[in-house]
Amino acid sequence: MRPILMKGHERPLTFLKYNRDGDLLFSCAKDHTPTVWFADNGERLGTYRGHNGAVWCCDVSRDSSRLITGSADQTAMLWDVQTGTQLHTFTFDSPARSVDFSVGDKLAVITTDPFMGLTSAIHVKRISKDPSEQISESVLVLKGPQGRINRAVWGPLNKTIISAGEDAVIRIWDAETGKILKESDKEIGHKKGITSLQKSVDGSHFITGSLDKSAKLWDIRTLTLIKNYTTERPVNAVTMSPLLNHVVLGGGQDASAVTTTDHRAGKFEAKFYDKILTEEIGGVKGHFGPINALAFNPDGKSFASGGEDGYVRLHHFDQDYFNIKI
Repeated sequence: MRPILMKGHERPLTFLKYNRDGDLLFSCAKDHTPTVWFADNGERLGTYRGHNGAVWCCDVSRDSSRLITGSADQTAMLWDVQTGTQLHTFTFDSPARSVDFSVGDKLAVITTDPFMGLTSAIHVKRISKDPSEQISESVLVLKGPQGRINRAVWGPLNKTIISAGEDAVIRIWDAETGKILKESDKEIGHKKGITSLQKSVDGSHFITGSLDKSAKLWDIRTLTLIKNYTTERPVNAVTMSPLLNHVVLGGGQDASAVTTTDHRAGKFEAKFYDKILTEEIGGVKGHFGPINALAFNPDGKSFASGGEDGYVRLHHFDQDYFNIKI
């Protein structure tokens, strides 16, 4: 399995997202410029210029026509995927950390960081089909959690919003009323901040990665803990294969400790786990720094990783991978 090295960012990667068809890969980094690549050969297709801060997150609509990005410049922007034009800018009073389109792309959930005395918040915005009719007003603003909310996503049928962040608690909110419906149990939940969260393809469960060196699999409706995956280093990114029962964890130590580690020590590999047996089944080395972002192609035949080293590595699996038996 030869990785394709995609060099287009000058700063550490923060987020990766495939479109639904799996032919485009969107990458966000701290260098202000979200980029779109062809997912089969890693060729750069274009960039989205307009932010003037690190871009933390992005999401693409189901028909691949719209891109939404959240940035440290205190805005979230809507873009035309094809032309790269800015369609609308949502402005906030603090950095926008996470963005997620609802099923149907009529709503978006955007989280903002604590900043200058403001607490973190979750904003629900209505997304218009016609960009000229787009308004900035929030349909709903949720507040409550302490510390940063690193990720918020839509639950089944857009009825709920699932959030997780620095306080290590996963919350399920009612998307209509804004009430908290469920919180993860302190006993079985993560012990340190949650860095990443990703839903399964069918939306029935989701996985969280945390600085407590573990990832956990949860039922999206009941918030029951299903599985636990432990590793030796903080987890910055998690993803699940849409095809096989595989979970991938990426991480590494804090950026400050990187220079003291030999990359050959394998600290910076993407580790594959059997989803059901929770056993490690392999790893993919290559990054020269912690892995900050992971994404699986919707066809399950390739995956991408983004590192602190500014590279996106695109891996197309060999046949052997599909024959792994435990």
